[in-house]
Amino acid sequence: MFQFFSYYSFLIPFSLLCLCRPSLPARILPEYSSTVIAVDAHTTATWHGFTRFLDAGKGSQVSGMSELKKYFSRFGYLPIPDTNNFTDIFDKQFQSAVLAYQTNLGLPVTGELDSDTISTIVSPRCGVSDTKTHNATFHATKHFAYFYGQPRWVRQAPVVLTYAFSQNNMISYISLNGIRTVFKRAFSRWEQVIPVSFMEIEDYSSADIRIGFYYGDHGDGQPFDGVLGVLAHAFSPENGRFHLDASETWAIDFETVKSRVAVDLESVATHEIGHVLGLAHSSVKEAVMYPSLSPRSKKVDLKIDDINGVQALYGSNPNFTFSSLLASEKSSNRGTGLRNTRSSNWNVSSLVGVLILFLCT
Repeated sequence: MFQFFSYYSFLIPFSLLCLCRPSLPARILPEYSSTVIAVDAHTTATWHGFTRFLDAGKGSQVSGMSELKKYFSRFGYLPIPDTNNFTDIFDKQFQSAVLAYQTNLGLPVTGELDSDTISTIVSPRCGVSDTKTHNATFHATKHFAYFYGQPRWVRQAPVVLTYAFSQNNMISYISLNGIRTVFKRAFSRWEQVIPVSFMEIEDYSSADIRIGFYYGDHGDGQPFDGVLGVLAHAFSPENGRFHLDASETWAIDFETVKSRVAVDLESVATHEIGHVLGLAHSSVKEAVMYPSLSPRSKKVDLKIDDINGVQALYGSNPNFTFSSLLASEKSSNRGTGLRNTRSSNWNVSSLVGVLILFLCT
């Protein structure tokens, strides 16, 4: 009896330890692996070369850092130097730019080019500046931001904005009907929350919002830069220009488009419409108005931050309530909770089964 008790008094705790071990690193692995994947996923991206600056900090000097400074200048974080040339030194001014970048994009504020920062830098993104530049000023609240000057379309109620597609600047591998359907859904998301409606028309020149796909330098002073760099850009009210980079692999259905560099057209359209309406970028990563979007990812549902921002400009659609949005988020969370509960139940059931097996042996 004593030997039997000693044997199982050792065996039972040992089996518990074996079963519990896999759950310990499971909480750590997703955070670690996501960083590695985020950096490695864009090897064909325009900015992938910036990964060599990983962990650089104030005082360091790395060949080619001047190109990274041009990136920061492009998105409003650094002024163009008088000599028109940046140096390769990580100086105090560049550290301030990195700090501002991390703050604006909701990243850990370290002042160094850590993995989270580099991962965000190399991700494809919108071409609209994040901060004040020589020709654009932003008013920022806690999260969302919008343009000063003419931040909204001024029309007599009911407000109807027209949009049209450029016949000469389209892509051929997605049907026009497919593109029109995607944009109709994107516009409808915004009109559900504000008292503004959108209507497609044929006359491109007279439309309020003019949409087209363009390559490289296309005459607006903001040239596109190739695959997985700047995806698109749009101008503040009441300019109406809405340009997408024709060099990207645009997709409306990832089931049929298998390219690993495919970009979801509806997600980018929804984001750029926010700019057309007067919103700047948000620091909330889950928001539609966050500036970056990874390939083969989809982000089309407006979050509370997006809605608060656009309603600050136009007011609320009288038929809109936050309850529907909150219900959707609760449903999503509930689904996650059910998966976790089933996983926990499986672990408990497995543990009981193993113990019974040992005791019956």
